Amino acid sequence: MITIPQTSLSVFPLCLGGNVFGWSADETSSHDVLDYFTGHGGNFIDTADVYSEWKDGNQGGESESIIGTWLQSRGNRESVVIATKVAKLSTRPGLSAKNVLAACDDSLRRLQTDHIDIYYAHEDDQTVPLEETLGAFNELVVQGKVRYIAASNYSADRLVDSLAISKVNNFASYIGVQNWYNLLDRKEYEDGIAKVVSERKLASMPFFGLARGFLSGKYQPNQIVESVRAGGVAGYQNDRGWETVRALKEIAASHGAPVSAIALAWLRAQPTITAPIASARTVDQLKEIITLVDLLPEEIERLSAITD
Repeated sequence: MITIPQTSLSVFPLCLGGNVFGWSADETSSHDVLDYFTGHGGNFIDTADVYSEWKDGNQGGESESIIGTWLQSRGNRESVVIATKVAKLSTRPGLSAKNVLAACDDSLRRLQTDHIDIYYAHEDDQTVPLEETLGAFNELVVQGKVRYIAASNYSADRLVDSLAISKVNNFASYIGVQNWYNLLDRKEYEDGIAKVVSERKLASMPFFGLARGFLSGKYQPNQIVESVRAGGVAGYQNDRGWETVRALKEIAASHGAPVSAIALAWLRAQPTITAPIASARTVDQLKEIITLVDLLPEEIERLSAITD
């Protein structure tokens, strides 16, 4: 277990993404994944109010509701750390104070809990003053509905501004970030927000840790993979991507570990990373990502050199 900086939260070094719950995984499959995750040491679960509004027939909140029925039926709320987000759901858009407060109540109801451990601003809303958004988040912390707040998809400058406003107003402050970062998508994070994370001793829980599944090793040149995410990996199917996958497979073989576990191990080895986020729609997929591997320095360097 690792302690999230600036919090009392102790978490497993993999955060289970809930974006597939209610999308490619139905309630039964989702509960099976959650049971396996917690049965093998996992305790950190990430979701959002917008998951999975994009599926035909959904309205958003499906992932939270599935996690909520699981929490209720298992009676294990105090043994897990739940993170969710506000801003992207079409019926609860943005970060106005009114919306943040209402969306939190909606999420609590769906999750069937009285508190959220980490509540993220899912994206920066520049139409609302930062003071208003942070004031609302602070109110939720004071009320006990939220333990800690964090930011997702913020730029370095806006994150710094947010931290300054919280300090001046004695508001609850963002303790971490959730931005796009993996072995193949490095520049935006490393050249931007990573410095702020390091200097301010924030947590970092990157999403798309497996590059939409491309770094699982299941994709091969000139082969079609049947997956709801297959269309999102086209940009990785090039010489750089295939060379990276080959190296991951060789390192995985030397460790006797799944390819996905090696890609996530590279992320964990990066100095600003607290716990990468990865999702699984089945227990078999979860087994590929839950394995914890300590890479050798030369293995980290090899992978970094390919994608630098």
